[in-house]
Amino acid sequence: MNNLHIYAFADEASPRIDEQIKAMVRNGLQGLEIRNVDGENVSAISLDKAREVRKKLDDAGLITWSIGSPLGKIDIEKGSFEEHLDSLRHTLEVASVLGAKNIRMFSFFIPAGKDPAIFRNQVMDRLHRMVEVSAGSGIALCHENEKGIYGDVATRCLDVLTEVPELHGVFDPANFVQCGQDTLEAWEMLKDRINYMHIKDALFSDSSVVPAGKGDGHVGEVLHAFLAKGGCDMTVEPHLAVFDGLKGLERKGDRSIVGGGNYVFSSNDEAFDAACSALKALLA
Repeated sequence: MNNLHIYAFADEASPRIDEQIKAMVRNGLQGLEIRNVDGENVSAISLDKAREVRKKLDDAGLITWSIGSPLGKIDIEKGSFEEHLDSLRHTLEVASVLGAKNIRMFSFFIPAGKDPAIFRNQVMDRLHRMVEVSAGSGIALCHENEKGIYGDVATRCLDVLTEVPELHGVFDPANFVQCGQDTLEAWEMLKDRINYMHIKDALFSDSSVVPAGKGDGHVGEVLHAFLAKGGCDMTVEPHLAVFDGLKGLERKGDRSIVGGGNYVFSSNDEAFDAACSALKALLA
């Protein structure tokens, strides 16, 4: 297990990068999947700000593993894709400054009540264009399953990763649960295309997020199958307490239930530490 690399969405401990660093060091993590920093989404920060963050992480002995971008989280019908490509270009520059090897992204929100198949060709065309923009950067685009987007369930995630083979997969058990997808079935379908995992769990009963191993996501089983295939990179994504930027992660009208069941925490730091401890218990 010495080759394991554990990162985190540390903005769930604090919106401030200095406090995020403290939370990662406190929990013995290797670095950050950076999402929001000092009140701004990472895809929008300046390159000077990125250099400032890079220095702080370097000084703390931490790395930026992935850019937790919102790329691909626009409405397939109404969002401005050309503006989105500009955001991708800037995010690639930010990733380069931070030394990140990956950019997490999505496959576009599908209008509620409409058949995703209607939009398949448009989704794929856009993903191909995003891959073209990133070509030669040395930075991998990694598609995450997420509720409300084209690639929400395993069959459509496989469709995305097959049609656009340059993309890598991110496996988020909780997001699959929230879509009614059995995670063991999803793993069997997608296991050969998964680059890294998000460690997050949820309940089928109400879609609430709970510590890893306490929900219906079979997180422990999937995690050990991932490790058995040689996987070694994972990101803790707590979602056990409300944090700055939570609303910005979802489609308008959606609402995540954080800290479901009996899991109530007095602070974001406590919730973050609990999520890290839950992962370590599964790895023990």
